Amino acid sequence: MKSENNDFIIGRHPAVMALKSDQEINKVFIQSGLKSDAISQIIKLAKEKHLVISNVPKTKLDQMSDHQNHQGVALAVAAYHYATIDDLFDNAAKHEEDPFFLILDELEDPHNLGSIIRTADAAGVHGIIIPRRRAVGLTSVVAKTSTGAIEHVPVARVTNLVQTAQELKDRGVWLFGTDMKGTDYRRWNAKGAVALVIGNEGKGISQLLKKNCDEMLTIPMIGHVQSLNASVAASLLIYQGFNSRHPL
Repeated sequence: MKSENNDFIIGRHPAVMALKSDQEINKVFIQSGLKSDAISQIIKLAKEKHLVISNVPKTKLDQMSDHQNHQGVALAVAAYHYATIDDLFDNAAKHEEDPFFLILDELEDPHNLGSIIRTADAAGVHGIIIPRRRAVGLTSVVAKTSTGAIEHVPVARVTNLVQTAQELKDRGVWLFGTDMKGTDYRRWNAKGAVALVIGNEGKGISQLLKKNCDEMLTIPMIGHVQSLNASVAASLLIYQGFNSRHPL
């Protein structure tokens, strides 16, 4: 059984069946304090797939399921079709431009992803690459936050970001990551085929992915808070890329 907008699979048995299948699942929601053999099985299956599991109050699940009988479980599933890596290159070719891609390493907040998609569309990014596991996918919240941009920026969902990064490099794309120690982002020249790597909200970019970056960029800060929201940092970097690719 699914909710009317088909963004969620609800109920214990449907959840188990979905987790045992090849269904693309973005996130698992479990009612806080709920314990049973079925719930334990769902958590075990979700962990085996390395999915993000959130414990939420019953009222949250009631909203997700349009007050249907969710039995304390909801799976967020893809609301939009995903593109392929070739689709992203084709999109750049269609615009007669060198590729400008984003790679988002295990981003978990749907609002961050939606905001980044919105900025990507505004700045002419040709496509976004996200991992299949441990990250938020294209949910209705992402779509809403993107204010329609989700319809215009292709998003590819891949099994292994490191392998995809290596494929991009083989196809002539330069990778630029983000790190506290790196080149001032204001010096970044994004001309040519480039991909900008944005890390997880808390952990940043994984070490293996970092090793595949050709250069690291940093955003200088002089205030008391030495970090920025992921979507804000991404926006600054994306627009530096835009500025260098489209000078006045």
